[in-house]
Order: sequence, then C-alpha cells, then structure tokens
Amino acid sequence: MPDSMPMPMARQFSQAVHVQVPQQADGKPAVHPACASLPAHQCHHALVNKTENDRLARFESSIKRRFDEIVPVLKEVAALGASRDFTEQANRLAEQHLGHPFPEGVLERSWIHGVDVPTLYSSSIFSALAAGVEQFSQRIHQEVADAQSLDALLVDCGFHAINVSACADGRLKGLFTYILRLPASDLLRYSTFAGTLFDVEDDILDWQAAELRRFREGYPSTSDSGTRYLKVAVYHRSSLDPMHQGCAAHQSNEKLAMEAALERLQQFRHGIENAFCCGASTDILLIGLDTDTDAIRIHVPDSHGDLSLFRSVDNAELYKKTLGMNADQARLAIYEAIANVSDVGGWGQGDGKPHDGMRRLIANLLINNLSQIEYVIENFGGWYPDRGHGERFMSIGDGFQELQVRNLSYYAHLDTVEEGAADLDVGVKIFRHLNVEQGLPIPMAINYRYDANVPGHRERIIIKLQRVAAAIQARYSDLLSEGMLYLHGSVQNQKLGSPLEEVPLT
Repeated sequence: MPDSMPMPMARQFSQAVHVQVPQQADGKPAVHPACASLPAHQCHHALVNKTENDRLARFESSIKRRFDEIVPVLKEVAALGASRDFTEQANRLAEQHLGHPFPEGVLERSWIHGVDVPTLYSSSIFSALAAGVEQFSQRIHQEVADAQSLDALLVDCGFHAINVSACADGRLKGLFTYILRLPASDLLRYSTFAGTLFDVEDDILDWQAAELRRFREGYPSTSDSGTRYLKVAVYHRSSLDPMHQGCAAHQSNEKLAMEAALERLQQFRHGIENAFCCGASTDILLIGLDTDTDAIRIHVPDSHGDLSLFRSVDNAELYKKTLGMNADQARLAIYEAIANVSDVGGWGQGDGKPHDGMRRLIANLLINNLSQIEYVIENFGGWYPDRGHGERFMSIGDGFQELQVRNLSYYAHLDTVEEGAADLDVGVKIFRHLNVEQGLPIPMAINYRYDANVPGHRERIIIKLQRVAAAIQARYSDLLSEGMLYLHGSVQNQKLGSPLEEVPLT
C-alpha cells in the first residue's frame, strides 16, 4: 500500500478541531501542555519539519489500515453464509480491502462448522505484519544517507554506540521513527521490557562487543579516540490520566517508573566500572515520555554523567516557550534551557554541566521531538484518542525493529519463557481484555534474528524459536485449548531491513 493512499486513521486537523477537548482524570477539560490555543487554533513551530510530518502520517495510516480493516472484512465474510461461491467472494473482499487472500483450506472447510473467524483473523494479522515489515524495510533502504548522517552526528558528539531500552507498552512502539525521529543505524540498539526493566547483564555483553569491535576494527572510532558508549532508558507517563494510564508494570506510578529505570542505568554503569575500572567510559541518559502527547522529558546529566529525577528539560514547555520564535532563536533557547537546568538547586542539584557532545545530542533529540508534538497536534487534535492499550498483536523474541508505529504491538523480549514470564503475562493480561473478551484470539508473532555470517546460526535460531513456541503453548494451554491463542514463527538476518522468513513452529 503506497504512502500516498487516503488517510482514514490519522485525523487531519480540520477534523480534529471539532473533537471535544479530552477531560483529565479529575473531570476538568485538559489544557494542552505545548499548544494552549487548542482546539480553537493550532500551533506552528519554526523548527518543525512539516514535510516529514505529512509523510509519516501517510505512512502510519497505511500501516494501521491493514490491521484495522480486518474485523470489518471478517464481518462481511461471516455474513456471506454458505453461498456456492463463498470462497471466491471471501477472497475478493480480502484482496480488495486487505491486500492478500485468506488461507484456501480454511475457507473450503467453512461449510462444515461455519466460518473459522479466529483462524482467518490471526492469519490476516500475520499477513498485515509481514506487509508492514516489508514497507518499513523499503524505507530503511531508502534512508541510507540519513543513517550515515546520524552516525556522523553521534561520533561527532562523542558516542560510538547507543543502546536504548524502553517500556514494552505499545504506545512507545514508534520511539525511533516518530518520537525521536532517528533513522535506522548500525550504531543504535533497541530493546523493550515491561517497566523498562532491561537486562543489565545482556547490555554489558553488548558493551563488550562494541568495545571489541572498536579495538579490532576501529569502527566507528578507534579504541583510543575517547568516544563513549551511551545507555538510554525511556519510561512513560500519562498527563491526562496519570493514575490509570501510566506504566502498568509500575501500577501507573510515575515515580516508581522513573526510579526503576534510573536504578537499572546506574547498575549498568557501575557494573562496567567495577569489572573494567573507571577508564571504561560510559554515559547514561534517562528520558520520559507523555504517551498522550508524545512530548519527551530529558533528564540532563551533570559533569560526572550522574542523573537526577529532579533535573530535566520538559519539551512540551520548551515548545510553548519557543513558539513564535524564528528557527535560530528557538535553537538558541533550547541550548540555553539545557545549560540552565544544570544550575538548579535542591534535590536536582548536580556538579556542573554535561560534556559538549551530550548537550548537542540532547538538543538534537529535543528539536526532533518538537516535530512529533506538532504531529499529534495536526493529526489528532493534540492528544491521542487511544489513551490506553490498543495493540493489534503481541511481538515475542527479538521483535520487529523495522516496524515502528504507536500501539501496533506489545513486545515481550525473551530468550526463554521462564525468564520472560513477567513480560509475557503482562501482555496476555492486556490482550485478554483487548481481544479475548471480544471473542477474538491473541495473535503472537515470534521472531528471532540470526547472523548469516555464523555457520549454522539460522538453524539453531529456528530450534530456539520452536522451543519457545512450545513453552508458550504450555504456559497458556487454557487459551490454546479454547482457540484463543495463535502463534506465528519467523526469523530474520541481523541486518536491518532483511526480509521475514516464515518458519514452522514444530
């Protein structure tokens, strides 16, 4: 489906201005934190990339439309009854609205027990997933120049690798492509965990691999160049309903979410320093996200790289403060805001300012996010209509890094079901409400990546996938026996943009 197709999902502002201003949890009308003139007048910031916003809106609409057309089409299929040309009519609807046919065997058996809606639903979800990954992969291949520019910027800012961990909540799924506006890059790592409780030991191993590559290959900088490895954690909150629509893993308690993410960052940093001494330079960064508006909050390190929960720059406030300035004035104000926050006293007091490269990186992230704040203003009237969970499927394993769209999937990163049980259970709880209560099954897409340079790795990864699938089926045997759980297996080469390869689960 091309990016230029009509946009049924993302509301244009001309429609959004007629939407009633949402209420906060206390029942009072919300005031947008960045654009106070909503809904009467929209805001236009000098640093916003309007062209990119329009392109991303078309892109999001085309991806989500594949998923959101499934239920209406299945209702039409179920209404066809046992007509003589049922298979032909059903596939005609599927091809026309979904872009793919239904499994032939499932349709042909419909005369026995009726239309097998759960199977058709799940197969359509997986087909839409494959099409979405392919569409994103094409975009990645087209953005080689953008990725090279990002790599150059990161190294210029003094970073040779960035590892980002976010919460598994589907509302953060568009973190790179939309919220932070970062193209796919070899220098970026991304993982998600319920409550942003990332695996410290795994990330230390990733740090070791990055340092070894610098030592052996000099990529992207030599081992004596003084660049750093940056570990980033992203937590989330809800400005409209902070007590109910925050992070489920922390009972929607923003303070707990912040503290947990910061604790993991500190454990990561101290673990490396304890094992490899103080010369093992690492930086840490903490980012908060308002899932109602996509505005970020960046906690600014001090001169020693230490973070505080009470020393941060709120980008919604920055958008509002710099609205009406020209581009140069706004950029200067952003750099001044980063510098000024380092001078706060009290609980947020630190020791000096972060290094120049960190300040430039933070400034770039804040500027990029201004476009996303306005994206939500232009297309949704300032606040997302789906305040809570609205994911379409569960993504298990290594995830689909190519597919970056808000609320499309709940992601549970795991190597074994035993280790990832908490993340899996959170996802299943969400989908019991989203799907099972509506009579629809839970689609789980299991995907692992392999290194084509390592002999036999693909075959070993497939065995691992099948072991994980069997463990999931055993853990949720009640859902499986009720026909409320459908699994799909695939593998990919490690290189971003590689095609999905469907594999059997047994």
